[in-house]
Amino acid sequence: MATEEKHLKVEILSKTHVKPQKPLGRKECQLVTFDLPYIAFYYNQKLLIYKGGVEEFESIVEKLKDGLKVVLEEFYQLAGKLDKDDDGVFKVVYDDDMDGVEVVTATVEDAETADLLKEEGTAKLKELLPYNDVLNFEGLHRPLLSIQLTKLKDGLAMGCAFNHAILDGTSTWHFMSSWAEICTGSKSISIQPFLDRTQARNTRVKLDLTPPEQQNGDGATATKPPPLKEKIFKFSESSIDKIKAKVNANPANESTKPFSTFQSLSTHIWHAVTRARQLAPEDYTVFTVFADCRKRVDPPMPESYFGNLIQAIFTVTAAGLLQANPPEFAAALIQKAIESHDAQAIEARNKEWESNPIIFQYKDAGVNCVAVGSSPRFKVYDVDFGFGKPESVRSGANNRFDGMVYLYPAKEGGRGIDVEISLEAGAMENLEKDKEFLVIEE
Repeated sequence: MATEEKHLKVEILSKTHVKPQKPLGRKECQLVTFDLPYIAFYYNQKLLIYKGGVEEFESIVEKLKDGLKVVLEEFYQLAGKLDKDDDGVFKVVYDDDMDGVEVVTATVEDAETADLLKEEGTAKLKELLPYNDVLNFEGLHRPLLSIQLTKLKDGLAMGCAFNHAILDGTSTWHFMSSWAEICTGSKSISIQPFLDRTQARNTRVKLDLTPPEQQNGDGATATKPPPLKEKIFKFSESSIDKIKAKVNANPANESTKPFSTFQSLSTHIWHAVTRARQLAPEDYTVFTVFADCRKRVDPPMPESYFGNLIQAIFTVTAAGLLQANPPEFAAALIQKAIESHDAQAIEARNKEWESNPIIFQYKDAGVNCVAVGSSPRFKVYDVDFGFGKPESVRSGANNRFDGMVYLYPAKEGGRGIDVEISLEAGAMENLEKDKEFLVIEE
């Protein structure tokens, strides 16, 4: 396919800004140790595709903006900017004279919802999302949330770009569901955001954002990594049950409880991706999960805590060991890594990072990694603004690397899970033919 065919012909119609309906004055909150490592990640992009509502596109846009004005009274940090105090410590600041959230309207003449639902990759969808390749620290001079509403032939695409330095997935979907509540007639949101992130950590960390010097010699002409291929694998309830039953068939001796759905599916993906990559037996492979720490910290934080309260949890083994052992071997590694990441481990990780703050790149997830983000627990298909539930919820092109996995609940509900994977093209071709991974009976 020719490159130009991959991109939609999107025409930008307008660009406006929306801020809280009522004056709030100036509000500040420092970013904390849970936020700062993500300052050099890219904006976190989510794409929601809706069917219908084309005739009322303009009125839907106004209704969404009106709801946004109300919900931003509570989630005002999203209408602010990043800033630094006199000591160089990052903070999020809102003031009434700031622009607020960016809202772009657009139209695309040549696309229906069905066309977009067929897309496996993100190349064609890029034009529907704002802030492609924009780093979070650019929130010093850009809005922290940008929303693009694109009129399709038979529906609407809502592309959102959230500054990942100020919120994680749990907070993202709390905001989205609260916005939808207001748009469907609620006078106020049902769950207020808990906005004082210093309750989770109050260490002031000064960051040096000076980019590393350009390498000389070979590094300066390093070849680009091979192109990635993306695909969504949909696992039905029955497939999930089979995967879970297989992993739990012979639990490891030291395992004190059955492996969860997440641990079982993660094991299934880790094994399959390792097979698909055709790694040498001595090659290391890392499994990483970005885990919610709200209930792990001491004292625990409420589910409504607004900010980042995640940490990357790692476990590693040799590819040969992983593949020579039954699935409960990998499941036990994952279970142990997750369960041992308690308040004490979180505290130790924070202290270590604060003593030597490292600005992570989005792809620093480990060698030959499988890194899982998002969660099937997020009720992404319940985000109904009054014109129906989304037909599809996707992640954008930002923050993708070889081995990145996003988990979403199946649109049909129940226990089905959609697995969105990015891999090098050769490995993806192998994965697409792997009957064991696809849970296809011979």
